[in-house]
Amino acid sequence: MPSETIRFEVQDSIVVGDLHMPQGAGPFPGVVVAGPMTSVRAQVTGTYAAALADRGIAALAIDPRHFGDSGGEPRQYEHAGRKIEDVKAALLALSRHPMIDPGRIGAVGVCLGSGYAAWATVDDPLVRALGMVVGYYRDPDAMRANDPEGFQSRIDQGRAAREHYGATGEVLMIPAAATSGDAGMTSADTTDYYTRRAAVASYRNELAVMSREYFLPFDVQAAAPLITVPTAMVHSENGLSPGWARKFHQALRVPSSLSWITSRGQTDVYDDPSIVSAAADRLAEHFHASL
Repeated sequence: MPSETIRFEVQDSIVVGDLHMPQGAGPFPGVVVAGPMTSVRAQVTGTYAAALADRGIAALAIDPRHFGDSGGEPRQYEHAGRKIEDVKAALLALSRHPMIDPGRIGAVGVCLGSGYAAWATVDDPLVRALGMVVGYYRDPDAMRANDPEGFQSRIDQGRAAREHYGATGEVLMIPAAATSGDAGMTSADTTDYYTRRAAVASYRNELAVMSREYFLPFDVQAAAPLITVPTAMVHSENGLSPGWARKFHQALRVPSSLSWITSRGQTDVYDDPSIVSAAADRLAEHFHASL
């Protein structure tokens, strides 16, 4: 399917995205696809955007500020508030495209992007439906209760790194994904995906340490009761925290579904063609019915 590179501005920084278009004359229903931490549009969001376009839904995958081809300093800064702002700005840009029906706009999230898409949906009249795939439905209260000192120490580490950046201009970095040492993601699954299978030129396997000040307390569970649009969730028992997926689904107060797919882990849902196809089928069914 054809794609078009688009650019829009958020807080004086340029955000770059690829709008994947279905075949035909349009106007089309459209969605914005938000992705995992540190990811860029040439990875999983682009994969799902293309799959949705194949199914008749225009889909915009972006490089959020601080990542990939988009602007924003410091680089590799995973700031939840800014990522939500970027998704909301992308929804607005999508609604203004001449080939998109502004009355048929939705949001999609993959992994942590599910949290960003969920919060971007809250109180946004543009969004008529929400879909989420192997969401990382973070529950910081449970995480803090499980390890109070360790949880707070990492937040403090992030705050200190932000203050260091403000005083010196130096961005303290750790690997985004690694199986040893201090890293943002430490599983073999995510490390294989980001350092081998999805090691595209625009991706940097780095995370600004200051991200931890905002990433660790980011509460995805709190969004569930505030969502007011039909919601479809697709998850795997071998994906991230299936118990949190069930908890999020139970807290929704809107027409919703929680579908289960089979995967080896989290990241094969990002790039295994058969799994992507199955998940995209369920999303497309939901959006065609809800938009």
